[in-house]
Amino acid sequence: MKATDDAQHRGPATIPWLRAELLEGRMETRTARSLVFDVPGWAGHHAGQHVDVKLTSEDGYSAQRSYSIASASASGQLELTVQVVSHGELSPYLVEVMSPGDELELRGPIGGWFRWTEEFTEPVLLVGGGSGIVPLMAILRERIRTGSTAPVHFICVARTPDHVFYTNELHSVDQSHADVLVDRLYTRSGLADDARAAGRLNLHDLPPPSSGDTGITRAYVCGPTGFVESAADLLLGRGHPPTAIRTERFGPTGG
Repeated sequence: MKATDDAQHRGPATIPWLRAELLEGRMETRTARSLVFDVPGWAGHHAGQHVDVKLTSEDGYSAQRSYSIASASASGQLELTVQVVSHGELSPYLVEVMSPGDELELRGPIGGWFRWTEEFTEPVLLVGGGSGIVPLMAILRERIRTGSTAPVHFICVARTPDHVFYTNELHSVDQSHADVLVDRLYTRSGLADDARAAGRLNLHDLPPPSSGDTGITRAYVCGPTGFVESAADLLLGRGHPPTAIRTERFGPTGG
């Protein structure tokens, strides 16, 4: 079930907080964890959207942060993937402490510009830097869940192979879906047999826009601010029109 238009466009302050119980957690890297929550009353979401998460201590102090949704749309359940932020208030608890059965509060879905649905039939280019891969993974999962035939090129940029989220799932999708291409690019050090030398994303790493009966490529870019700005400039240099590029960026927030 998709979230209602009203829920997508009203401000976060008007969206109710829901209780969310952790069902399971799994480590994606040494410092990042995926968490699957049971959320009674959750109506679903669009891939690319996010939620606000709130934790309240016994003395009444609460901390709140925003996290992208990693899962395809579903009612009553969602998945987040959280990277530990040094000296953060929420992320160390979510990654290192929270156990199945523990609860928190969340509200959403939030965000409309960065979303993707099966109604969009154009080719899709996903460019993620570090934990910016999370909402892009939701897009890939939603595309597979709905049976969409939109071709997808997923470019994951990470420091090293050990920093890539969802590595086994990405490998499986890349091998089993002919119209999905997954590239992993490393900025610090890669694998011994990599044809591309480690280094920052560059113009030659990005494909030009493709167009046809279904329209021009829709590009989604997510990651730290510097990465997003650089990637967007590279896409423009590759010929992608500004109107086809959607960006989501994050910076230090206290985690």
